[in-house]
Formats: sequence, structure tokens, C-alpha cells
Amino acid sequence: MIITIIGLGLIGGSLALGLRESGFADSVIGVDNNPGHAEMATTLGLADMMLPLAEAVRRSDVIVVATPVDSLTVLLPQVLDLVGQKQVVLDVGSTKGPVLQSVQQHTNRSRFVATHPMAGTEYSGPEAAVRGLFEGKCCVFTDVDNSAADALAVARQLYEALGMRLTYLNGPEHDLHVAYVSHISHIASFALALTVLEKEREEQRIFELASGGFSSTVRLAKSNPDTWIPIFRQNRDNVLDVLDEFINTVSRFRTLLIKKDFSKFEELMRHANDISRIIDPK
Repeated sequence: MIITIIGLGLIGGSLALGLRESGFADSVIGVDNNPGHAEMATTLGLADMMLPLAEAVRRSDVIVVATPVDSLTVLLPQVLDLVGQKQVVLDVGSTKGPVLQSVQQHTNRSRFVATHPMAGTEYSGPEAAVRGLFEGKCCVFTDVDNSAADALAVARQLYEALGMRLTYLNGPEHDLHVAYVSHISHIASFALALTVLEKEREEQRIFELASGGFSSTVRLAKSNPDTWIPIFRQNRDNVLDVLDEFINTVSRFRTLLIKKDFSKFEELMRHANDISRIIDPK
């Protein structure tokens, strides 16, 4: 199995490591229009070779497009222009609406499987690639009825080789759900970091007092804007809805503090504790 990965950053690079180590990929070809990333990917052994897009696609069984979501709408139709009826094309984008629309009428649409492996860190670039990043995590398949059965089977085998759990949604459902479980978390983290940075101008010691709780809460604020601005742009409407809910909830806490209603404050906190039932079941 020869895999081409277009975009050897955190996700693409981690896929390269995982697919080779699992034995799913016999060879990994890299494509990256950033010369520095291409050189780093070769140095780190993420790809066996770096090739131009057309040649890489021609040589491959599976092509994974792992670039920022804005570029997916341009790259995916170009890749589908180049593939035959035995090749499989995957994306790993965090939003699906514009991506699915960009390939909807393509004659090779059935060779494309829309996926979102929900794993990552706050770091970016080839040097951020992590072994075992996808183990035990969830991969979302969207609009699978539009993909050929054999292409879908290969995509499933690929993610199962990485140790991922598979789930299936349509495009709008996916974009709504990830707005809640991923996109709003990043906005909240960016906002908290900005709040503390503003205060730090007056009080230098604030960071001396920061503990593990603060670090974990603002960890996502280190995420690359080049990755996240396209996501917020493409999923703007859903993110706005979720952000309104978040702001309303924060305002409730503020009102309770003003009123010194700590009984209700505690009730909300205990209700929030119930999230452990979902994300950390016993």
C-alpha cells in the first residue's frame, strides 16, 4: 500500500508515522508546498520521498489531504481530477460543509471519503507529529452514502489500523457537534489567555502563581491561527450559536456572584460535574 499525504503537519505527519508503524503503509509519499516543512518531513522520516502533487497521486493507492480546511475546497477537486477508479482520496478536515460542497458534482466523487480523525495537540508543523496520536480516539465519517463501497472499506481499514473508533454523521450534524466539543473550546482558551495577558501588564506575578489548572485551561491558546481561522470561517454560523450559549452561561455565573447566590452557584457547578459521565465514564 502506497500512501500519499498532502500536508505533513501535526495530523499529516502523525498519520504518516502511525500508518507506517501499523504496517498499513508500505511507503509514504509526501507533498507539501512549504519548502521548510518538506525538508523537515524528510529529515524526520515522515515520508520516504517528497514529490510534486500529480506524480505523487499517480503513484499512490490512497491519497490523504491534510491541509488547512480553506485549501481543501481547492485541492480536493484537483486531486479527484487525477485519480482512477481504484484509488481512494481522504480528507481530515475539522469542518465538512464547504468541503463536501466542493466535490459534490465531481465525476470522481465516489472515490472520496470525508473523514475527521478527532485527535490533535496545540502544536503544528512536521516537528509536532506524534506517535500513537490516534490510538483510542474517534474518527467521524460523513456522507458515506456518496462514497464507493470499496473506497469506504479502505478508509475504515486505514483508521482501524491506527486504533481509532469509527462513527458516522452527515455533514451538517458533524459541523454542529464539533462546534460544541472542539471549536468553542479553542475560542474560550484564546479568550482566557488574552484576559490574563492584559492583566499581566499590571501584575507581573500573575504567571508566577499559575498552576497546572491554568496551563491546561489555556493550552489550546497556543494553537496555530493559520489552522483555526479557516475553521472558524467555515463553521461560523454554528460557532456563533455555541458562543452565544457559552456567553449566556458565563453571564449566569456572573449574575449569581453579584447576587451572592452561592447556593445556586454550587448547584450549577454540581450539574457541570456531570460532564464526567460523558467524557470519563467508569
